[in-house]
Amino acid sequence: MMAGENTKSQYAAASRVPLIQSPSLRVPRPVEMPPDIHPLPDSVTPYFVYPFTLETHILTLESSRRQTISAHAARREAYLRAREEEKERRKREALRRIAPGFEPTGTPLVPGKDHDRASAGGEAGNGQRDVMDDLVDQLAALESKHSS
Repeated sequence: MMAGENTKSQYAAASRVPLIQSPSLRVPRPVEMPPDIHPLPDSVTPYFVYPFTLETHILTLESSRRQTISAHAARREAYLRAREEEKERRKREALRRIAPGFEPTGTPLVPGKDHDRASAGGEAGNGQRDVMDDLVDQLAALESKHSS
């Protein structure tokens, strides 16, 4: 660089800073190459020859690996599907214990008058009637007398 450029440069102040070399640093020795080193050939294409002797072995291993993976995937899917179906079955059973005949995907249950009398009669046969059932029966009897 010229002296005129140093004053205009943004590094002009750094050009006047003295550099101190550390005594612990030294220039490395030049690398000496052994005389019997193999030089690079003019063309490297002979080094890129691929023997296809292993190809059939790799292909058979790959196909068996893919079959194994697909079998495991199918087994996992079947297991997960069975788990979901079991959950759904347990849920339906729990709902049927609460409301017999209930099907979540079906239409809502609407009790009829015949169904109410049959259930009341079934409870009477079991001896599990309570005060509310008696009251309902008496009100039904009064209503039927009133309407006729």
